[in-house]
Amino acid sequence: MGSAQLSSTFYAKSCPKAVSTIKSAVDSAVSSEARMGASLLRLHFHDCFGCDASILLDDTSNVTGEKNVGPNNSLRGYEVIDTIKSQLEKLCPGVVSCADILTVAARDSVVALSGPSWSWPVDLGRRDSTTASSTAVGPNIPSPALNLGGLISAFSKKGFTAKEMVALSGSHTGSHTIGQARCASFRTRIYNETNIDSSFATSLKSNCPSTGGGANLAPLDVSSPTSFDNAYFNNLVSKKGLLHSDQQLFSGGSTDSIVNAYSSNSNSFQTDFANAMVKMGKLSLLTGTSGQIRTNCRKAN
Repeated sequence: MGSAQLSSTFYAKSCPKAVSTIKSAVDSAVSSEARMGASLLRLHFHDCFGCDASILLDDTSNVTGEKNVGPNNSLRGYEVIDTIKSQLEKLCPGVVSCADILTVAARDSVVALSGPSWSWPVDLGRRDSTTASSTAVGPNIPSPALNLGGLISAFSKKGFTAKEMVALSGSHTGSHTIGQARCASFRTRIYNETNIDSSFATSLKSNCPSTGGGANLAPLDVSSPTSFDNAYFNNLVSKKGLLHSDQQLFSGGSTDSIVNAYSSNSNSFQTDFANAMVKMGKLSLLTGTSGQIRTNCRKAN
C-alpha cells in the first residue's frame, strides 16, 4: 500500500482533536525533559525504516519483536506514546493508529525544541502492523560504525539521496543534533581515530573510559544539546562529531560540501530536513484495510 491514501485531514471527522492531543502531550513531555524530544524523534526514525508502529510491540512468548534488538535496545519514549494512545482511546476509541501517533509526535518534538518555524505538514492514515520481526532490524538501521559509503548505501536502499541522508543527520539515532549516545558507541572514535579534535576527545574520556562505563551518556551535539539547529554541522567541520558515522559526513568525502552548506545556512538545513522527514514518514506504509488500529500500542489486538 502506498502513501496515496494518506491525507492531512484524515481524522477531521473521526477524531478532530487527535493532532492537538498529540501536540499537547509532546509539549508536556519535552518541557519536563528536553531529551525526550530526541527520544521520540528517534523512535519514529527506527520505526520508519517501515512506518507501521512495529517498533512499539512488546515481545511475546512466541514472537521476538524489534524493541530489544541491537540498535533498538536503547530506545525510549514508549511511555509517552502509551499516554497519548490512552488519551485518544478515550476521545475516539479505535480510530487513531499508533503509527500516526509516532509520526506526529516526531514532528511535534522538533517544534517543541525549536519553535513553530520548524513545523512541516504530516499526512495521516497509516495503520499498525500486527506483528514485528527481530530479523528486520539489523539490515534496516544504519550502524554508528558505518563509513560514508555504507551510510549512503543504507539510505539509498530506502530511496534517500546522499543529501537527504545528511539532512537526516548521520547514522542510527537520526537527527543527532538533539540526542545522546552511549559511551560504547563512540569509545573507538575518541581513543583510536585521528580526524577528531584532540581537546574534544580528551573531554569525553573522563566520562568514557577505555574499558567499562559503556552505558555512560554524552550529547551528540556538544554546543547546543537540547535545541534543534545546525550546530551539529558546525561541530563536524570542527572535527567534533561524536560517532564515527557522524564525522564520516565531513571527512574529505563527497558529502563535505553538503555539511559546509548546512553549517553556514540553517534555513536550507531546516527545509531539507522537513522534506526528508515527510518522505521518511511515507516509507513501507500500511493503509486502507491492511494492518489494524491497535487499541494498545504495545500489542496487537
